[in-house]
Amino acid sequence: MWVGSWRPHKARGPIAAFYNSPGPKYALPGTTGIQFHDPRKYKAPAFSFGTRHCSYSTDCSPGPGYLVQPNITRTGKDGTPIYSLYGRPKDLNLFRTPGPGQYSPEKSGKSAHYSAPAYSLSARSKGFRNDHTPGPAAYILPSVLGPRTVNKTSAPNFILTGRSKIGSFHEDLQKTPGPGTYRVIDPCAYKYKPPHYSMTGRNSMPGDTTRKPGPGAHSPERVTIASGKAPVYSFGIRHSEYMAPLIVDVLD
Repeated sequence: MWVGSWRPHKARGPIAAFYNSPGPKYALPGTTGIQFHDPRKYKAPAFSFGTRHCSYSTDCSPGPGYLVQPNITRTGKDGTPIYSLYGRPKDLNLFRTPGPGQYSPEKSGKSAHYSAPAYSLSARSKGFRNDHTPGPAAYILPSVLGPRTVNKTSAPNFILTGRSKIGSFHEDLQKTPGPGTYRVIDPCAYKYKPPHYSMTGRNSMPGDTTRKPGPGAHSPERVTIASGKAPVYSFGIRHSEYMAPLIVDVLD
């Protein structure tokens, strides 16, 4: 069987790859650790830390927070047929091929017919100015008043400026705070505090403000405890002969 330009054939000599051997794969078991310990050697006791167990959750159900529909049973929905009303679906708009009346050949214009030349009147365009030379009005003669004259001699000028603090008595060369910079501490903070007095508002005079009855508020003629009292008669309530008596105890 040919594989490209190479044809399999028998090797002329022995090849080491044909003879597989474990080589240094096998080694003596170790004497440290717990796993893969040499069974011929003494193994000391070993202790390990256990893994942290997950906390058991006490809420294994959704609880009454979920509302179960009344038509749901333990076997699923009940077999009662359910009908609903939907709107009438719209008819599918298929592709409508335009007819001959949909075209307007008369509006094709210059794209399909020859037309006579047409001219229009447009506004006057601004011409290109090649000469950008300034005119006589572009020049301004320099002023001859004030100190900034170009070709004239000006008289000496004097100006009034503000008083400078540099070199005057206002300049603080020492940069030290004055007596007014420090805040005066109340002597009561580090000495004996004397008594303090304050002026309050004027208070009303003390007295009894309750209302007391005068001589005209008493009626001695109506007192019947210390003197005798004449008999007093009153008229009774008028009763009707046709009024039904009041029955309190009603038998069921």
